[in-house]
Amino acid sequence: MRHNDISSTDSAQEFIERVVYIKRVSKVVKGGKRMRIAAGVIVGDGQGKVGLGHGKSEEVALAVRKAATRAKKNLTLIAVTGGTIPHLSTGKYCASKILLKPAPEGTGLIACPQVRSVLEAVGLKDVYTKSLGSTNAYNLSVATIRGLRKLRTPQEIAQIRNKPVEYLTRKAVKTDEKVEDNIN
Repeated sequence: MRHNDISSTDSAQEFIERVVYIKRVSKVVKGGKRMRIAAGVIVGDGQGKVGLGHGKSEEVALAVRKAATRAKKNLTLIAVTGGTIPHLSTGKYCASKILLKPAPEGTGLIACPQVRSVLEAVGLKDVYTKSLGSTNAYNLSVATIRGLRKLRTPQEIAQIRNKPVEYLTRKAVKTDEKVEDNIN
């Protein structure tokens, strides 16, 4: 078995593919201009994995296929709690910034198309977002993935601090009790 072979479980896995952008690019050469098609594709499993790929070819279908295979190689795991994110997060790439904020159940995805495609591929259902800075499709997609990578679940934070998960929620309760004691 070769090192690059994909196992049977990976090939059976279904991925959500979203084309983020398709644009015509050109290269000036001695005989004139050489036209190509560039495509960006978001790939996710709908359960916390997402990847972004960029492909370039003479035909649209080939460019999209190249981008999708590259996106599958760049999958990253995202912390998802229910249908939303655990806490507020920001992502930045070049001049694009994105603000990601958890939303109550039933709100839906409040996002521009580039960010929405990333969030849908991850499997999120309720998130507020705000795009700040440049609205370039590729840069916004990368900024969104960077913002999602920063997310940590309460269990991860408790493990890093060597504390039980209840300590994180109990701390807020203790501060309220101290305030009441000072008032009396």
